[in-house]
Amino acid sequence: MYGYHGRYLLIDLTNRIRSEHLLPEDVLRERIGGVGLGTWLLHEHSVDRQEPLARQAPLIFVFSPLVGSPLTTSAKFAVVGQSPLTNRINDSLSSSHFAIAGKKTGYDAIVIVGAASSPTCIVVEPESVRFESATDEWGKSSREAGKSLAQQLGAGFRIASIGPAGENLVRFATVSHEGRHAGRGGMGAVMGAKRLKAIAVRGDRITPYAHQGQLTAYSRDLSKKSFGPATAKYRELGTLGNLLTFNRLGTLPTRNFQTGTLAGLEGFATETLAESFGHVRNSCAACTIGCEHLFQLPGKQNVRMEYENLFALGPLCGITDPQTVLEASQLCDDLGMDTISAGATVAFAMECAEKGILSHSELRFGNGEALLAMLKDISSRTGWGDLLANGTRYASQELGGGSEDFAPHVKGLEIPGYEPRALQAMAVGFAVGSRGADHNRSGAYQIDFSESFDRLQANDESVRGAIETENEAAIMDSLILCKFLRGVFDDRMISMAEMLHLITGWNVTAAELKTTAERIVTAKKLYNIRQGWTPAEDTLPKRFLSEALPEGASKGAALSSDNLQRLIRQYNLFRGWTPEGFVRPITADNRGVTW
Repeated sequence: MYGYHGRYLLIDLTNRIRSEHLLPEDVLRERIGGVGLGTWLLHEHSVDRQEPLARQAPLIFVFSPLVGSPLTTSAKFAVVGQSPLTNRINDSLSSSHFAIAGKKTGYDAIVIVGAASSPTCIVVEPESVRFESATDEWGKSSREAGKSLAQQLGAGFRIASIGPAGENLVRFATVSHEGRHAGRGGMGAVMGAKRLKAIAVRGDRITPYAHQGQLTAYSRDLSKKSFGPATAKYRELGTLGNLLTFNRLGTLPTRNFQTGTLAGLEGFATETLAESFGHVRNSCAACTIGCEHLFQLPGKQNVRMEYENLFALGPLCGITDPQTVLEASQLCDDLGMDTISAGATVAFAMECAEKGILSHSELRFGNGEALLAMLKDISSRTGWGDLLANGTRYASQELGGGSEDFAPHVKGLEIPGYEPRALQAMAVGFAVGSRGADHNRSGAYQIDFSESFDRLQANDESVRGAIETENEAAIMDSLILCKFLRGVFDDRMISMAEMLHLITGWNVTAAELKTTAERIVTAKKLYNIRQGWTPAEDTLPKRFLSEALPEGASKGAALSSDNLQRLIRQYNLFRGWTPEGFVRPITADNRGVTW
């Protein structure tokens, strides 16, 4: 096979044994890699109604046929498992040299089951797995642990690890490598439950490509386009530019989604941040776009800032001081916590405290010191942090007092920085998302911001558009490619089919990729059904279905429960599922999905 090794590695941490398993070519073609292959492997190694933090719950690192190729933005890996935050399927992606080194070990995926008796680092090389003590690294940040282990293991190793939050089973802990994070859904807690501090990879196994010369030429052209006008905004402003735009449109979640706009955000403009703190731009591994913007805190390392951590640790918590948000973002990185869930959980707690549901005299919107203190408490599970470490769904169930109505989550995953009442195609994408509220697995905001649709009044065509963005994301997350490339392609499915053809030699068409996307989305849904999914999960919190936005450019925007459920029924029918969202046997058979 071209582009693949055709096998995956299974590691049993409990018994410290390894085994290799073949990946047939038809499985690879039908699932590609990344999220698609990871979903297939998760089905293979899971039991029904399993506990996400159980010893035998699988943790899967997956590569793709594009990893190691000259194609820009292709140095990515997926971490797939069952989320301790949602009890549903979770797949998180990260860009880094770990992906390249991991594939060079000679495997297309690494599946880890069982649990170690003491802190451990798994070391994977071609034909070799060993288990090293990580006791000295336990308690350190991911960055510190990585440096320590690299010194012990020697040159060439790339190391993915967890921070203190993962060790303490914070349900939104990350898996990190070189300042990049597989962030959402709590895969770091799964590692912590396995007493797995880190996994180190090194190798020299290279996969050949079917059409090397054409691939090289295509890659050069793609790199040139990726550095053109379609991606200029990411280089110049990064995703930070979204903050002021969303604020102007009244779609910026503020004060735990109580409104869609906030005054006093001028200091968050990229240019202003650069003047205030100093600024450098960086790129992910094997990337020509260069969207990463780093800012210097006095006496500390550079802090990576994106829209999502800026929104979640800033306006969502009512905070307008840029330095506080930078410090909070760095703290989340050091402790190993997803910034969206961390910020949303603190914002939820702030509203609970202001309403007297949670007893905390200082936890108020706009209090930066309280935010920083609570992030530390969450990571260490100290005081109220012990409850909040479980996320907003669990916390609201424990607190009661009506807090369930404004806990900002879907299926347990906290809502990212898109106000669903004012972006109603995105509201559908959030509600039906297999891993919960998600702006990366559904790109429905593209529909909302299109001139062809009304973002304040979604309809059946909005739903069709949302499905197209979800299908597209399923393929991009399986290849795996950065979504910032979307604007570079004239026709995304045709372009991705051509890339896969040049790598593998398969005569893949855009139509086949659409079928593959539908297969992957359906397989995710079937996994959730295995774990107890019910139609009642596909909704939004009561706040979004009973309160209109009170101010700003989207003032009065509202979304009723009846309308949302009607749109969800249309989504299910367009998918070929039952109106309630169960997968029909004939649909599963037609898409080659069995379990």
